[in-house]
Amino acid sequence: MGQRLFQLIEWLKSFRYIKFGLVGASGTVVNMLILYLAQEHLLAFIAQPRTRLYASLTLAIAVATVNNFTWNRLWTWADRIRENAAASATGAVVKLPSSLWMGQFGRYTLASWFGIALQYGLTLWLSHTLHYLLANVIAILIASVSNFLANDQWTFRRRPRIP
Repeated sequence: MGQRLFQLIEWLKSFRYIKFGLVGASGTVVNMLILYLAQEHLLAFIAQPRTRLYASLTLAIAVATVNNFTWNRLWTWADRIRENAAASATGAVVKLPSSLWMGQFGRYTLASWFGIALQYGLTLWLSHTLHYLLANVIAILIASVSNFLANDQWTFRRRPRIP
């Protein structure tokens, strides 16, 4: 058990996970900015603060998800995108770039659903005793590990080369 934990820690320290963490940090800034702006200004017409928080949090998570997908595709897993494109060019079925992008975005969103649900639920639960912004940061940190694993193993996985 100790050896497996050590291996997991070493794996999490890999370069790709650091990139993922930096993208996640940018997504956290986007999330927090949208959450604050929506809660305090954009959705101020919703009188009940708790109801407004539901809508504000939904908007913040949606915008941050698009931000994170874009940067993860362009930077974190860019090597796999290039490898998979090269494999397609040498014999696999070639997809149009827009359909490839949409398919990856769909997988990214599905792979992230658990983390999104976890973040949403934890933020709402923790906001009963903590400020909603602090509750959101804690929830984002907890959900990040599941998001990395799902996207590394499914959304941006290496595709087998077809001879």
